[in-house]
Amino acid sequence: MASSVNHVTIDCADTYRLATFWAEVLDGRIGDDDLPGDPEALVESDGVSLLFIAVPEGKAVKNRIHFDIRPTDRGRDEEVERLLALGATLVADRRRPDGSGWATLADIEGNEFCVERSAAERAAAISVATETGTEAEAATATGTGTGTEAATEAEAETAA
Repeated sequence: MASSVNHVTIDCADTYRLATFWAEVLDGRIGDDDLPGDPEALVESDGVSLLFIAVPEGKAVKNRIHFDIRPTDRGRDEEVERLLALGATLVADRRRPDGSGWATLADIEGNEFCVERSAAERAAAISVATETGTEAEAATATGTGTGTEAATEAEAETAA
């Protein structure tokens, strides 16, 4: 037997405002019975349900868990620009000249999340790496294999 995650719960100051932001990010929908000023708000999207709960204390330290999001209908850089226009802020830019890497942003209440390359961008990088015949480049392109990108990300997050 096992359990499943019903939704991810996020403590915040303004449930409806933060739910509205994340509904835009995820192309999700806010529950019909969730209104401004409510103590909780639920966002449902294809990949995840997020429950926002009002708490009296503000965010004080770096998140111990964060979302890594991957754009579905545009490239990473376009998605970063879209999210900045929604009110996110750029915390750290780990994008590399070769197209790999990610951008760390914060939502409108300061919760960090990362924007990775789209599936199409990853596929293109794999194709180029395969054509050049370098296994290390293919592992970097996919973010798998040697774990180098994941290790670099962990080191960068620790340093931040």
